[in-house]
Amino acid sequence: MTNHFVSFIACQRARFVGLFNGRTFSYSLILLLIAPLATYASKPAAARRADVIIYGGTSAAVTAAVQVKKMGKSVIIVSPDKHLGGLSSGGLGFTDTGNKEVIGGLSREFYQRLYQHYQQDSAWKWQKKEEYGNKGQGTPAIDGNSRTMWIFEPHAAEKVFEDFVKENAITVYRDEWLDRSARGVTKKAGAIQSFRTLSGQVYEGKMFIDVTYEGDLMAAAGVQYHVGREANSVYGETSNGVQPNVFQHGHYFKANVSPYKTAGDPASGLLPEIATSGPGEKGAGDKKIQAYCFRMCFSNNPDNRVPFPKPANYDPARYELLGRVFDTGWRETFQKFDPIPNRKTDTNNHGPFSSDYIGKNYDYPDATYERRKAIILDHQLYQQGLLYFMANDPRVPADVREDMKPWGLAKDEFTDNENWPHQIYVREARRMLGVFVMKEADALGMTDVPDPIGMGSYALDSHNAQRYVRSDGFVQNEGDIGVYPKQPYSIAYGSILPKESECKNLLVPVCVSSSHIAYGSIRMEPVFMILGQSAATAAVLAIDNKVSPQKLPYTVLREALMKDRQRLTL
Repeated sequence: MTNHFVSFIACQRARFVGLFNGRTFSYSLILLLIAPLATYASKPAAARRADVIIYGGTSAAVTAAVQVKKMGKSVIIVSPDKHLGGLSSGGLGFTDTGNKEVIGGLSREFYQRLYQHYQQDSAWKWQKKEEYGNKGQGTPAIDGNSRTMWIFEPHAAEKVFEDFVKENAITVYRDEWLDRSARGVTKKAGAIQSFRTLSGQVYEGKMFIDVTYEGDLMAAAGVQYHVGREANSVYGETSNGVQPNVFQHGHYFKANVSPYKTAGDPASGLLPEIATSGPGEKGAGDKKIQAYCFRMCFSNNPDNRVPFPKPANYDPARYELLGRVFDTGWRETFQKFDPIPNRKTDTNNHGPFSSDYIGKNYDYPDATYERRKAIILDHQLYQQGLLYFMANDPRVPADVREDMKPWGLAKDEFTDNENWPHQIYVREARRMLGVFVMKEADALGMTDVPDPIGMGSYALDSHNAQRYVRSDGFVQNEGDIGVYPKQPYSIAYGSILPKESECKNLLVPVCVSSSHIAYGSIRMEPVFMILGQSAATAAVLAIDNKVSPQKLPYTVLREALMKDRQRLTL
């Protein structure tokens, strides 16, 4: 409370004591006297203003904010999250990078700062540096030539983001959630004037950047978007839409497994985690989205390990399908216990039944905050139950349980959340329908996209979207795609721009304008940081040139991006 507010309360209290001490009084008189107090208390706080307002707390939020400050403009990060960095500080430490050479600007600096961190002996608390295997994706984790570190612990990443914020004196308001009602965003002449958060606070700016995984500000501003998989016919693609019997990773049932409670008996009903409907026609569009999960940080150091907790309402029956997978002889459980420093892991989904909670997120993108919270909790309980099942249940083969014994949650990670990641892996939610739509051919490096602002190179990677019963009565997954590009590709400026007729001062570098299958490559954390920086550059230049971002001359933008060491073309 402000000093004025405290004084006001004290004054009202004195009035009550003076008037009513030892007397009777009417209810209407009390209301008359406390009305000014209610008015004072409900008076909205003054609007918080900056040249650029960034909504979201992801890795892209930080790089965007740093870029705005470097270009001499004021900026505010309005973050619904308490922790900055999104997935990059939320468990995804085994970075999905592709070709590291196309990662430039502040995104590369992030990984260079991690390199400097791990050059210090103090960073190696639970393991000697020389004991770390240096396994990375495609290149060594610790790349001495480029002085980058691609594999890291969650808390180390979060410190880098917080250092960026502190060094650049960036204002961050945390636990501030956009009011997604009709009054949440105020627009005038096609431009956002301000937005309101659930706390009643108003944020005013000249330019706005939505860096959330969900695209909430984009949607509230009236920008068109898509959720789900487009039919291949929409953009002339081949790997979009429903993809039954396409197995490009190991995340499918390699042997016949019965989906029924009593094996082979449809009358007994389906086991949990299996849809009652079929997959649909190959190449057809639907509203399904690839599965979410938490990227989990485990430790096998007894002094830094917490046993996998038994979640509330734990029911081992929901994991019977995994038991049947083990019965077939499948033993790939530990193939995605990817090592990060200090005897920890970034543990990701792997196999036909794993941490991906398939089919349980379809309504997440447009869901209310309350519904999203329930979906996230449901995912957490599912994964915690899965871990407890594998570590303890006699239905699990003894050799698997024995191999699980050394592992537990890392005690020194996510310490304010019972060692559980604070960010669910939103692999895909809304995708904007913007000035330019990135398509399959673009992300495969087969085209020359207009006005590049950064590059990607990872495989077009989609996780499973559904688990169903095949016509022969056995269970199967659908939606897992992994198509590798011919070469690194450029990402078009138009893919982070709404149509000018929809919004003239908003940039969207995370929920970019892209087809489902192209987004499977673009959605990588290094790319989000690249696009966040480029979006901020465009926002500042648009302010300086007194134009909308859509009308900003690309030559002006390109010159600034190249100056900041962004990598735009092969």
